[in-house]
Amino acid sequence: MNDYLDLFISYLAVEKGLSENTREAYSRDLTRYLDFLEKQGCAAPADVSSTHVAAFLGRLKEAGIGARSRARCLSSIRMFHKFLMIENYADVNPASIIEAPRTLHKLPEFLTAAEVDTLFAACAGTSNENVRDLAMLELLYATGLRVSELVGLKLREVNLDAGYLMTVGKGNKERLVPIGESARHKVGEYLEQVRWKLDPTGQNLYLFLSRLGDAMTRQAFWNIIRKRTLIAGIRKHISPHTLRHSFATHLLENGADLRSVQIMLGHADLSSTQIYTHVTRERLKRLHREIHPRG
Repeated sequence: MNDYLDLFISYLAVEKGLSENTREAYSRDLTRYLDFLEKQGCAAPADVSSTHVAAFLGRLKEAGIGARSRARCLSSIRMFHKFLMIENYADVNPASIIEAPRTLHKLPEFLTAAEVDTLFAACAGTSNENVRDLAMLELLYATGLRVSELVGLKLREVNLDAGYLMTVGKGNKERLVPIGESARHKVGEYLEQVRWKLDPTGQNLYLFLSRLGDAMTRQAFWNIIRKRTLIAGIRKHISPHTLRHSFATHLLENGADLRSVQIMLGHADLSSTQIYTHVTRERLKRLHREIHPRG
């Protein structure tokens, strides 16, 4: 069965254009699933039944795996068996009749506008590191990029004069995203004052670089977020995605329409963007309770 997994991962890359990170997530879920099937004596796709799929999900639940993770795993299994049918390796999809675990929609964590200012203030100073970190944080908040999109930005994909950038998101889809004036200014300072020092030969294509002149990595930027959060004294658990959530929430709070936010975030489905309407509604309810005489 592992031979089919290799073919499936190649299919995700070539036919679906999924990113390396997404393919790795599928591979992790399915490796665990196929190990389970092997122990059940399933040596070929025809040996797998819906009972096996349900038993595997039950095993995950017994292991303390949450409903959201189990639902994601079931989605991976469904797509894997669908691929086997498309390629004529199987006649049925045993996962198609399995109901997904019910998940509670967790509202995304976001920063207030004041907290965003506090986080940016933690980058005050003229050192190379401070100028670069502030440029990255400002650009992330101004555009709502995913962290992989931020660190993957190339110089040629950012047009500060026109005030927009081009990024390649999930599904290998390109989109244009406007850049606000503050972020344009900070990225411009980084380019003028810092980047040429990190890449004196001009060989590196990427916008944001480490102090060694290499392209910034996801993990390195996570460490920057953690460091700046500590300096700022913010007690919330902040990740790069927190600034993406803040970007969307603040746009909607200030009158942006849902469709425009969807386009800027790069969501394929509007339902993915609608979670932010819950955030704004909850905020309004909280304000009503706190301020109204009979709240």
